Amino acid sequence: MGFKSILYPRGGAPDLPETVPPPDCFPDLNLDLIVASATAGRDEYNLQPFYHSPPTDVETVHYRHEVMRDLEQDVIMGFVKAFSAKMRSMREQIATLGKLYYRFQKEAVFLDAIAFYCDAVSQLGKDLEAADLRSTGLLALRDHVRSYAQSASFSTLQRTMREIKRDLSRIEYSMLIRYTSVTVRKLGSEPDYSAAVQDTFDQFKQGAVKDYDFKLQDFFEINHIGAGILDFIARLYPSVFANLDRFFVDNQGYLEPTIGRWDREIQFYISYLDYIRPLQRGGLRFCYPALSSTSKAVKNKRTFDLALARKLVESSAPVVTNDFELNERERILVVSGPNQGGKTTFARTFGQLHYLGRLGCPVPGTDARLFFYDKLLTHFEKEEDIHNHRGKLEDDLVRIHDVLRQATSNSIVILNEIFTSTTLRDALFLGRRVLERLIELDLLCVCVTFMDELSSLGPQTVSLVSTVVPDNPAERTFRVVRRTADGRSYAMSIAEKYRVTYDSLKERLAS
Repeated sequence: MGFKSILYPRGGAPDLPETVPPPDCFPDLNLDLIVASATAGRDEYNLQPFYHSPPTDVETVHYRHEVMRDLEQDVIMGFVKAFSAKMRSMREQIATLGKLYYRFQKEAVFLDAIAFYCDAVSQLGKDLEAADLRSTGLLALRDHVRSYAQSASFSTLQRTMREIKRDLSRIEYSMLIRYTSVTVRKLGSEPDYSAAVQDTFDQFKQGAVKDYDFKLQDFFEINHIGAGILDFIARLYPSVFANLDRFFVDNQGYLEPTIGRWDREIQFYISYLDYIRPLQRGGLRFCYPALSSTSKAVKNKRTFDLALARKLVESSAPVVTNDFELNERERILVVSGPNQGGKTTFARTFGQLHYLGRLGCPVPGTDARLFFYDKLLTHFEKEEDIHNHRGKLEDDLVRIHDVLRQATSNSIVILNEIFTSTTLRDALFLGRRVLERLIELDLLCVCVTFMDELSSLGPQTVSLVSTVVPDNPAERTFRVVRRTADGRSYAMSIAEKYRVTYDSLKERLAS
């Protein structure tokens, strides 16, 4: 089977609709911010459906990894962007047609659009032949472009376009304007006065003066007089304009579907790589994760929240990275610690990593091993909604029930500060019941909580704690480390700072 898609191997691309709503987890994980920023300025490509529809098999992810790696080469990215620029010029010309009213002007603009298209395809073929390609996708594209560029349809299109442009460039005519009368005729043996005029005005040169040259628009709306003159010229050169007429009618379907599809799909790769490039220049690392649909042993080193990192890098602020690892029977990361210490950021990071990893994108970090999940479900604290007539606790219970109803053993669940609106006793009871159910499902989970007891439910739970500066407990490090949560470390650090521990008080009283 020949090349069909740069996003899906073996032509297995789903027929995505024009509008695909984002997954429910997007706002909680700030993935909506990432996609909005990555696709900004690319509305013509409608990339959101690609970002909202992750692949359903690991093979597609590996296929995309290969293409991403090829595009990391400056030479390859350069000629791909050059192709995109020519195709954009082509579309701009086609869009202009709807604003024009006179036949021959529309046909001339259409001719130029075809010129952009033929040049883009021809140059792309040459660039692909010369490039050091490694990916299955771009190698298949090279074969397709080579075949298409050598086809009779493309050769005829390009040859005819060039012949008509050549014939149009050779047209010469003169106009005699007398009062309200305009006479158009082929250029005869009239003398060329341009040299005489130039010689006459040369004597008035006074050295360097202001340049009043200006560039006319390539295409502009002509009035009825200009259109009439153009009609007269067409009568003087009937065969040339008959060919232009025929070319316009015969080539409305000139765009080869696979080339058009590739032009759009390749923007998915370009948009993401352009999005992360400022972070890479700032010293942050990205890697291609190893994904498994069977092993739930996951890890990453020096990872970070991508949406937050973009903001920090733009303001020249430092980005804190974190590590995590789950092995053997471990399934649930229970994150506790002081408020505003980076717990929610860590939870978002875990979710972002798995979503972006499933899309086939390089992810923040240096050594990522991720799980190829089926559903990414989130439960983040939300303000009360007066329209659903539910209290905060009831709303939490309804939403967590929906998460548990959808979850399977291959799902990932991100819980952030659940049951904060009830008493500690009730919250602990409900929290235990929820985590016990998640343990039964044997799924992966991150649970951000103020209840340290949830971190020791069994071998499936792992305690992570957000840390503070020992000498100044009010200052957060935003580092999340694997450590037993005892509920006293933060209070103790404050007590030690102000010397109100038992030993400090005893010492002071004794003195």
